[in-house]
Parts: sequence; C-alpha cells; structure tokens
Amino acid sequence: MVKPILNICSPPIKPVSSLLKCPRKKRNEKLNILEETAQLAKQKLGSDFDDITIERVVIGLFFTGVKLSGNAGGVCYTPIKDIPRAVCCPSSAGTIFNPKKIKKMKAKDLLTALSFGEPIKTAVAIATLNAFSATCWNRGLTGNYEIKMNIDAQETVQMPVQKSVALVGAFVPTLRALENRGGSWWVIEQDSRTLKGKELEHFVTVEKSAEIIKRAEVLIITGVTLVNHTLEGILASAMPGAEIVVMGPTAGFLPEPMFERGVRVVGGVWVKKPDDLLDVLAAGGSGYHFFDRLASRIVMEKP
Repeated sequence: MVKPILNICSPPIKPVSSLLKCPRKKRNEKLNILEETAQLAKQKLGSDFDDITIERVVIGLFFTGVKLSGNAGGVCYTPIKDIPRAVCCPSSAGTIFNPKKIKKMKAKDLLTALSFGEPIKTAVAIATLNAFSATCWNRGLTGNYEIKMNIDAQETVQMPVQKSVALVGAFVPTLRALENRGGSWWVIEQDSRTLKGKELEHFVTVEKSAEIIKRAEVLIITGVTLVNHTLEGILASAMPGAEIVVMGPTAGFLPEPMFERGVRVVGGVWVKKPDDLLDVLAAGGSGYHFFDRLASRIVMEKP
C-alpha cells in the first residue's frame, strides 16, 4: 500500500472538539483572531469590502467552500461531528444560513457568524474570511510577511528531537512525522478512538491539555481549533518563547492577528480555481483532490 506524501495541509484530520474554550467576551474586550482578521480585511479592501457578494457556497463532507464576486475563493474544515441534531430534517433551521437566500448576499454579512456557536455557520464564515484574504492577496495587499507558495508548513517547523512537542488535534501526517522523529511528544485529542497503536502512548486528555501545552517547546495546532473557538485559549496557555505553528486549509487567512499572539508559522491554502474546487467539494472530495492543482499550499512566517 502506498503511503500518502507528508503534507501539512492534507487530510485526514482527526477532529478536535472542545479544547480550552475561551470565555465569552465582555464589552470592550479585544476582538478575537477571526474578528480582528475581518477588520483587517476591511481596512485593506476599503469600500470594496462592503460591495463584495457571495456567488456560491458548498458544504462538503470534508471541507466547506465559498466563492465571492471577483472570483476569489476560500475553504474551511467542515465540522460534521459537531453538528447538533444531524438528521435529514433538523428541527433547528438556524444551524445554517438560508440556502435560498445566500447567493448574492453581502459577503460581509456572513462574517457575523465568525464567533457563533453554530458550527456550520462558523465554517461558512471562516471560508468567507479566507476568500476575503485571497481577494487581498490577489490585489497584492499583503503585509510585513512573505507568502511562500507550494510548500508544506512542516518543512518550516523547527522540531529537533531534544525538544518537546505538543500536537493539538490528531493530524495524521504530523503524527507520522513525530513517530519517525521520536523524543518527547504528546497529542491532545478529545476522543482517544481517533488514535491507534503507539499513538495512544502519547495521548493527552482535554482535562490535562493546559498542563501539557505549558510544557511544550514546540506547539503544532490544527486549523480546526478556529472552528470550535479554542485557539485563543491554547495560545494563552503556551510556554513563552515556544515555537508555535497553526496549519491547515482553515487557517488560510491574513496572518497578522495570529502573529501578534505568538504564532510564528501559519500554513494554509490560497484558492486559485474556486469554481473547480467547489465542484470537487460538492462531489465529496477532500484535500487530496484539490491541493496544488486548484489551491496552492502556502506558508506565512512571522518576520
């Protein structure tokens, strides 16, 4: 059996659900990462930000995709396991945006769901945020960082064997890399059933995750933590000076708010052919079906 190539942005991702949830914000409290990124996109795009509309939304089995007017696209992990009342006809229509009205909606209106508790709405909002970020990049509106194209974030992670590593979310390619590396490492997951074999020797429960995160000299976090609103809590618990990486297609947006919170490397994707990519998602495709050809893997490093 041929093993998949190690790819920091490649599925399968074994989902994380409820790690270090952040408390609800108080009035006048600082915006969270997603909200701050939306504000940054608005600043960069100016009045165009208000005029951009939704052309298409696909909620696939593995990823959710959005195409904006202007032909920019974005993707986000689809939190299938976190959908409440996931039956054929759920009683709560509020779990998704109205599919009859979403086309031609103002894209900025979808961003109101960035901090919602409804997982599918959040996924659509993050995919929209990623598409806004791609709009900025397509126009050359970057920042004080370089976007490296067609590269795995894993290649930029400094992970010497003498350093302790915590992986937040059982990201399969990184698990394989850590098994080959050896040394001291942990994988923080809500459900131990997502791990197998020797991986279980490194399993850490959610209840003990804060203690482990404080001890980790290298912290690798999957973008799923953006969907379930746990990233801020994880970063707040990190060891000062730790090497922190956030990776996965979900994290493919303007990186400055993450840099400001201690992240050094962000690995995501930049959608190049949104219509073709959304066709793949609509047919049940995963990252293996769209990486490189339809979306370029990118790495952004803190200067």
